[in-house]
Amino acid sequence: MLTPRHQALLMTLAGMTVGVVAFGTVVAVNGGNPFAAHDAPVSIVSPSPSSTPSHGDGLAGDNLQYVLQNFGTDDDPVSAEVPTGWKSSQGGTRPKYVDPTGVWQLRFDTRGSKQSPDQLVKNRERSIDEKDLRVLNRDDGLLVYTYTDKARGPRMGLSRWISLDNGKSTAVEITVGGRPQDEAGLRAVLQHATDTLKLPVAPGDNRPN
Repeated sequence: MLTPRHQALLMTLAGMTVGVVAFGTVVAVNGGNPFAAHDAPVSIVSPSPSSTPSHGDGLAGDNLQYVLQNFGTDDDPVSAEVPTGWKSSQGGTRPKYVDPTGVWQLRFDTRGSKQSPDQLVKNRERSIDEKDLRVLNRDDGLLVYTYTDKARGPRMGLSRWISLDNGKSTAVEITVGGRPQDEAGLRAVLQHATDTLKLPVAPGDNRPN
């Protein structure tokens, strides 16, 4: 017969055995690691980038691609390359191509003028009625200026008048618009439009396209 002391000892051993079995069950469920639930890595989900393009750094001319556009009239067709994705709501002699966000634009006026490019630079400068107007350049048929638009804030415009008769008259005006921080990109767009511009040449006329 077991004494009370022996009975107490057996109960203690039985309790320890149950505890070990229970612990072993937890280990098996957790794949051999009792702390697996705490060691599992936490998945960090990065926010998706905004679909709205950022314009804080200005227009990057090096990243632009171009496509040929035709305008003018049937009798006097004109063509030039404009940035891909910039659309015009009208053709004819005064098309204006605007980027999808509305920040930048490129406009042509192919009606021509009997006035010289320098005269048209002076006329345009006098006609601009904008707040904080500041003219940065007015030489060689090019007008560069900044102003403040009530709705869009600081803006920049570059207008070039192109002559085909050594400056006696003007054939085409090309204007680009954006913001002051876009100046390098706007100059690139203006130069590319000038370089790719093709105008009709009358029979017997030796002027270049």
